[in-house]
Amino acid sequence: MHVAPMQSPTPRWTLVSLRPRGGHDSLRRAAARHGGGLVALSPWQLQDRDDAASRTALQRALSADAVVFTSPAAVRAAARLQALPAMVACAVGSGTAAALRRAGVAEVRVPGRMDTEGLLNLPELAASAAGRIGLVTAPGGRGALQPALEQRGIEVLRADVYERVPVALPRRAVDALRDAPRPPVLALTSGEALQQVMGQLPADALDALRTATVIAASERLAAIAREAGFERVRIARSPRPADLVAAACGPDGGRVPVA
Repeated sequence: MHVAPMQSPTPRWTLVSLRPRGGHDSLRRAAARHGGGLVALSPWQLQDRDDAASRTALQRALSADAVVFTSPAAVRAAARLQALPAMVACAVGSGTAAALRRAGVAEVRVPGRMDTEGLLNLPELAASAAGRIGLVTAPGGRGALQPALEQRGIEVLRADVYERVPVALPRRAVDALRDAPRPPVLALTSGEALQQVMGQLPADALDALRTATVIAASERLAAIAREAGFERVRIARSPRPADLVAAACGPDGGRVPVA
């Protein structure tokens, strides 16, 4: 007897992700648990820096009193350049902290508030405690962090161990945004990514994106969304996929986002 294959249910709402190419799986799974589908609008892909200058900068950064890693990608790129030594490592969030522990780093500090402001509140980054701070990141990453540390009189040893290489938005993803149920939900974890995507989208697809309810990972990103013309903006508890989707679905955990 022939058995027809199971058909995937049609998603009841759409989450738009601006994460780098290949980095959408966790958001896709989180949305699917609440009946949502995902449109992956990657404005760039991540590429390691593997040259003598990057290696030297990383060695200097890792010699500091404490070392800040701004993303899981920064941890992975650094670990590919060299084995990470014993150190006090400060992670911007739980994902970065988990990547550090997988890389063998035992002393990891994570702020309660997973953003730049939360990092700056860590005791290890106070002016009285820190002489030199290593910063392992990418060009453009956590742009407010280094100036804030330097204003405290802290010497920052920066190592850009990977970079974001701009890529064209996938045509299929742009078409999916046009056809998505309205309004979509935009998971916003990077202001630079939003700028890149809005600059690439054709007018009709940009109009579709502007109808979105924005779920921002921080108050700073919420302000960026409002300045970009988005009218419905909510703030998630953290940048973690589960928290972004939970903020989209409302306090009752409903399976369709609330406006």
